Amino acid sequence: MTLEERLVQVCPSERQLAHQQLEFYAFVHFTVNTFTNKEWGDGTEKPEIFNPHKLDAEQWVKAVKSAGMKGLILTCKHHDGFCLWPSKYTEHSVKNSPYKQGNGDIVAETAAACKKHGIKFGVYLSPWDRNNSLYGQGEAYDDFFCNQLTELLTGYGDIFSVWFDGACGEGPNGKKQIYNFDRYYEVIRNLQPNACISVCGPDVRWCGNEAGYCRPSEWSVVPLRTKDTEIIKEKSQQEDSPEFRQRKISAWDSDLGSRELLKNEEKLIWYPAEVNTSIRPGWFYHPNENDKVRTPEDLFNIYLNSVGGNATFLLNIPPTPEGLFHKKDVEVLEQFGTLLKTAFSKPIFELTKPQFQNTTNQFFNYTFTFPETNLSYLVLQEDITKSQRVENFSIMTRENNQLKEIFTGTVIGYKKIIRLQNAIKTNYIEVHINQCRTTPQLLFVGAYE
Repeated sequence: MTLEERLVQVCPSERQLAHQQLEFYAFVHFTVNTFTNKEWGDGTEKPEIFNPHKLDAEQWVKAVKSAGMKGLILTCKHHDGFCLWPSKYTEHSVKNSPYKQGNGDIVAETAAACKKHGIKFGVYLSPWDRNNSLYGQGEAYDDFFCNQLTELLTGYGDIFSVWFDGACGEGPNGKKQIYNFDRYYEVIRNLQPNACISVCGPDVRWCGNEAGYCRPSEWSVVPLRTKDTEIIKEKSQQEDSPEFRQRKISAWDSDLGSRELLKNEEKLIWYPAEVNTSIRPGWFYHPNENDKVRTPEDLFNIYLNSVGGNATFLLNIPPTPEGLFHKKDVEVLEQFGTLLKTAFSKPIFELTKPQFQNTTNQFFNYTFTFPETNLSYLVLQEDITKSQRVENFSIMTRENNQLKEIFTGTVIGYKKIIRLQNAIKTNYIEVHINQCRTTPQLLFVGAYE
């Protein structure tokens, strides 16, 4: 079997395909850290400090929906071990807080608000629990963790994502817990078979930074060993390295799936990227960051780079101690949503499953003619159910009866969004597939004013 034949045999699972089709979804970081003004809690916080007396999960969901997001992942338990649901397996929980006199369940409230407004619901459960005395004791802690995971996966309806990171520190006995991820995965597959397991999981991988960037060529077909990268490195959300969120991807890890890189790999998997970042510098709410909220334009750039770069986009919005999204964050989300709708509101044409018009020496050309207008955006999609095939492409138009290249790129994958820096007045474009692993299968081509 040739390398090309091997590569195009690797395709997404149904759950991976459904996840990528969501494109853009929210993270909501909320715990005792919101009340201590910290990023990482140490597990010694008193439940009494947790009292979001104005909490309104519907406000969260409406704001998320206004930005065009289709899902929401809640930090049900962060590293401090405080549970936003009344877990039977710990006292470090909302059940011992003043919130609703100990009768509250923020996971239930959020899940219900998501269901009401047509938003998918997902859960984040930190494997690192700095409050629990079993941490670092091996199987005993895994039993505890799986019990909590079972609570979340059986009590709150359909779950679209279970999100793990690799944070890991010493427990009370001075030992680190060696997470039994395979056991955790088995629980998830049994209880929520349609849920994607993200970042420290086999379904969706981390893009490599928390600044909102992904690779210029973001491949979904990668070496099998990539699956364990974050479990081993434990890099995500490093509290002591705030500059980590701001760095772009280093050159040494810029290529995960080119033909050259994969030629000696024996085992390959479909492992698409997720870009995750926060609307503010921190993951949790801090009052001194109210003037540091990302602009709608910044979010739009990240969206084009991520969703438009064969990745998904996970944007964090942290509630205030009152239990509400800050008004500034809500305004930015609404303004971003308007930007997004406006950008793609004037289609010049939208075609599904376009057919190539001619081939020359393995080059595949798609041609499109339309009334002359200003062209600002192009959207290309491959049929990824047949793998990722395109390796190099260019966009051409006519100028003085001569073909002129206006864009060149590598990966298309699930979606490639091309923003032309200056709108081009034209009535004709060609999409040239210059290199591919086998005959390209474009699912969609759209052009927008």
